[in-house]
Amino acid sequence: MKREKSYGAIVFRRENSEIKFLLLHYSAGHWEFPRGHPEKDEEEKETVLRELKEETGITKVEFIEGFKKEISFYFRKKAELILKTAAFYLLETEQKRVKLSFEHIGYKWANIDVALKTLTFKDSKKVIEAAYEFLTKK
Repeated sequence: MKREKSYGAIVFRRENSEIKFLLLHYSAGHWEFPRGHPEKDEEEKETVLRELKEETGITKVEFIEGFKKEISFYFRKKAELILKTAAFYLLETEQKRVKLSFEHIGYKWANIDVALKTLTFKDSKKVIEAAYEFLTKK
């Protein structure tokens, strides 16, 4: 079985006293976080920053230390079954403006309640719940 890795960002900003998370609407129809595969010799956090810039235009971010959440899932590419592991880092930004890549058809900044209703995948909901809990317990 083939294995793949990707790295992504749970991006948030503070609006008044509320935490708003960035959600991307992919052209395939699902709502998810920015993420992608590492390029040759690229470190995890380098992949996160590159993918975030490519997919959203956001460049001014700060990693929130102590948070990294991994999920694993199976999918099929052609007839081949693939196990994918995705690791997500938590990043804060003050940038509100998003410049979408060709991969996306929309985005939203959402509070935790809206984010949980919007995200497509159960694992993504678990990741954002963990991120929200991490931020509110600090």
